[in-house]
Order: sequence, then structure tokens, then C-alpha cells
Amino acid sequence: MIPTLDDIRAAARLIDGVVLKTPFLPAPRLSELTGAEVFVKYENLQATSSFKERGALVKLSSLSAAERDRGVIAMSAGNHAQAVAYHAQRLKIPATIVMPRHTPFVKVAATRGFGAEVVLEGDTLADSQTAVERIMAETGATLVHPYDDPKVIAGQGTIGLEILAENVDLDAVIVPVGGGGLISGIAIAVKTLAPDVAMIGVETEFYPSMWAALRDLPAKCGGDSLAEGIAVKNCGALALEVVRRHVDDVLLVPERAIEQAVAEYLARQKTMAEGAGAAGLAALLANPDRFRGRRVGLILAGGNIDPRLAASIMVRELAREQRIVAVRVFINDRPGVLADIARIIGEQGGNILEVLHHRTMLTVPAKGAIVDVTFETRGADHAVEIIGALSDGDYRVEQLDPPAHGA
Repeated sequence: MIPTLDDIRAAARLIDGVVLKTPFLPAPRLSELTGAEVFVKYENLQATSSFKERGALVKLSSLSAAERDRGVIAMSAGNHAQAVAYHAQRLKIPATIVMPRHTPFVKVAATRGFGAEVVLEGDTLADSQTAVERIMAETGATLVHPYDDPKVIAGQGTIGLEILAENVDLDAVIVPVGGGGLISGIAIAVKTLAPDVAMIGVETEFYPSMWAALRDLPAKCGGDSLAEGIAVKNCGALALEVVRRHVDDVLLVPERAIEQAVAEYLARQKTMAEGAGAAGLAALLANPDRFRGRRVGLILAGGNIDPRLAASIMVRELAREQRIVAVRVFINDRPGVLADIARIIGEQGGNILEVLHHRTMLTVPAKGAIVDVTFETRGADHAVEIIGALSDGDYRVEQLDPPAHGA
């Protein structure tokens, strides 16, 4: 059942000219940030913005004529759904996709846009399994599993062939892990052709399914993860067997590191990464000593992130860097005070984004007022200068968390 290198090479020939051979490029600004020499495989440039097209196409192409007539079904948090729907539409195969109820709207809409019937059921992929089994029994549809299928694993392994073809002489390849299909395929290719390259998997701390399985421990999974694409409670049985043979380690990263990784891809590489897609960079950010000075390949596995969420993440990063600052100023309620506050901030080089003026709150003196001001700075030192100038102007100032919509 485990795919071989020959299976992966056959998959590469099958998808050639249909699925994009994505660029694998050096990322000097990420190298500067992490201390590793970083190269990025941009799978977010695929037609459906994720690597999932590879495995989906290989599996769909293997179906008999009768199986194609009965259609296919898949369960997915989004990227596998879009990949199956996209290539099923191309191959004129009816497709039904079962997605968790809370899947980001951008992924649901994209899947429907590719012509698939979408069924929203359950809170997680595991919960959606019941609907999948019911529909398969009713229609005879063939399951296109998102990760625990040898054809799917072989398709994902084509990424490993493409990376090695670049002759970069890597020390390690870091791969996001949900069910394990992606890292399984890549590991088979890489470890067969370049056994000295370390294969490292990454999971969010909220869903350590593969990490726990490798240690024969029960996986304590749960929580609202930014990396919903790898928020999988149970890794695949076939994938686990491959990971035991070919993967050197699986790391767990905190949500904070995933959030920062999404922001850094956008700010430094000018490219969009969803939470799961950014997990490899999160591993570098969370483990700088382990990878410092090493040549590391990252798989930017997908870019299907809700635009509102991406905007919120960027504002939060600016707030952490104190490039967006919010303060509460306690004032006497008299003419000219707002203008004076604006003057002080402007003279210090700050740019006001938002002003909220409170008079009627019970915590405000009868003859007083509170002004909440959100403004841009050049960084933490500049923020201190502006707050100091307000204090020197005889204003009592408290720093606040800036509003999420402050930018």
C-alpha cells in the first residue's frame, strides 16, 4: 500500500502540464529573520492556492469509467475540497464535498464555484465522517480521502521530486502535518534520493495527532486553531507508517508562532499564507537555535485565508511591534483640548488613525472627558516618545490595546 519512488515519479508524469511546478526560491528576508538559510516552495500559487491539487488529480485519474459515473465524495476543511472539485469539474466527474460547519467562507464559496455540491456538517473533519458514510451508501460515490490514500500520497510526493531537482543541497525540509499525506509523500521522495536531508513535520499544539501517535500517546486535540487545515484529530494509518520510517521529527508550535508566520510571509515575502500553510515558518520562529545556520526548505502549503482574518493578523502584528498604539487620555472638557492632543501627536511624527471621545461614562468626572486615540508610530521607541510628550503636556495617559480595525 505504501507508495514507492516509482509511484511518485509516475504521478509526476501524470500531472505534468496540468498542475503547476511551483517555484522553489531563496527567501533572504526570512533568512535574516530566522537565522536559517531559507528556501520556500510556493504551493499557494496553484490554481486552487494549495498543494492538494497534486494528490487529488492522481486519485481522480485512477478511477474506472463506472466509478467516474457514480461520482466522488471528499471530506475537507477547504483545500482538499477545492482541489477535488476543481479537477473533478475538469474531468467531468460529479463531486460532493462534506465540510465542517465552521469552514471559512472563502473556502466554501471557492469549492461551490468549482461546481461541487457542498454539504456543511459537523464541527471537525472527524465529525463530518458520518455524513460522508451516509452519502456513499446512498450514491455509491468513491471516497477521495484527503491524506490516507496511496494515490494521494504519491501525488503530494511530487513536491519532493521538484525540490530535489533544484539541487539546493538542503539540510532539512519542514512540512506542515495534519493527517500526514503531504509529509508522507515528500518524505518517501526525499529520503529515497537524499537520505541525509532531515524531514521535519510541524503540527499546532492544539492538534498534536501525529506527534502523539509517534509516541504511542493519546492525542489531546481541541481548540480554535488559526491552522484549521492541519487541525486533525487523527492522523492517517498509512501516513503514520510512512512517517515512522522516513520522518526525523515532528515539532509542535504555538498559535502565536503560526500567527506571526502568516504576518511575516505577507510583510516580508509579499505572499499570502493561510495558518496551516505557514506552519513550517512557524517552526523556524519557535525553534531558532535548532535551525540557525542550516539550509532549510519550507513548504508554503496553501494561501486560502479569509481576507478579514489576514487583515486582523496584520493589525495585531503592528500592535505587538507598537507601530499601532492606542492610548486613553483624561482631559478637562473644554474647547481646544482635542486640537491640542492632535497637535502634540502630529509634532512628534505620529499619524492619528482613530479618535473616540467619551463624556457620559460614569467613570468620567462630570466636568471631564476621556479621549481614546489610536495612532501609527515608527516603533516602540517612537511610541514612548509620543506618550511622553502627551504626559509632558499635563495629560494623564494610559496605554490600551488598539482596536482590531485600527488600520
